[in-house]
Amino acid sequence: MDKIQNLVQEIDDKYKAINQKTEAHLEGLLWSKPITYWDYIQTDALLNLQIQRTTLPDENVFIMYHQINELLFKMILWEINQLSHTQKPTTVFFTERLMRISRYFDMLTTSFTIMKDGMDVEQYMKFRHTLTPASGFQSAQYRLIEFSSTDLINLIDYRFRNTIDRNTPFEHAFEHLYWQAAGKDYQTGEKSYFLQEFEKKYKKEFLSTMEEYNTINLWRKFKELPESDQKNPELIAAMRHYDHTVNITWVMGHYNTAKKYIDNGKGDGEATGGSDWKKYMHPKYQKRIFFPELWSAHELEIWGE
Repeated sequence: MDKIQNLVQEIDDKYKAINQKTEAHLEGLLWSKPITYWDYIQTDALLNLQIQRTTLPDENVFIMYHQINELLFKMILWEINQLSHTQKPTTVFFTERLMRISRYFDMLTTSFTIMKDGMDVEQYMKFRHTLTPASGFQSAQYRLIEFSSTDLINLIDYRFRNTIDRNTPFEHAFEHLYWQAAGKDYQTGEKSYFLQEFEKKYKKEFLSTMEEYNTINLWRKFKELPESDQKNPELIAAMRHYDHTVNITWVMGHYNTAKKYIDNGKGDGEATGGSDWKKYMHPKYQKRIFFPELWSAHELEIWGE
């Protein structure tokens, strides 16, 4: 009985603190329905989000796989957001969150066999044309993960890094991000339709995120740790694992899957969005590295090879 009375008192204190009537909330609880798994997870809504554009069965595999990716991206961003917005995180907290993020990306990386070996090539070559000009390139959450993981200079097109520094306006830096090369002619400045549409929807959010995480990205948070911890071999290994997983293992998994379906001699070899996907995706061309200070000069030189 004492336990119930204590709980009622705590509930009363909670609602008084926000100027609410406790009895009103208790009466609402009296008439509320018990929660169910399907209501809590929103199972019906989730399972009705797969809208095919064709009658080909494997298109459903393609849709669900990418939806699962986006859910995992959201989990990754959720963890990065907590870590980045924690004032002076402890080494234990930093390491724990970093390992969570890495596990999500490990899961993403190993899942590529679902795409690589789990779809019929003939079916893909048919339904892919109904997806034009949409492209996996247009995953905004993946770009947000990049912005929040490293200093912006490490996401700049390798050809232009010497012309950009921390004082460069974000708008200018945005125009020279490595993925602009997938749909932009740097001689004329002309952008492809899929890149224009991507920017139309997300550019404002991207610029805001670039600015927000300029000083609180994962690398900056790592540098806030005690100097002795920054030299801890296990922590350095964890940082390198995340960097390698995102920028080589994941990318090459994506690249090899795309190569199997797009570059198979049965089509035009172009991505649905029309991007120059080989040079945009392959890590050896763009040298996407989140934490370059944690790699040797030789490792940086052969990155992605």
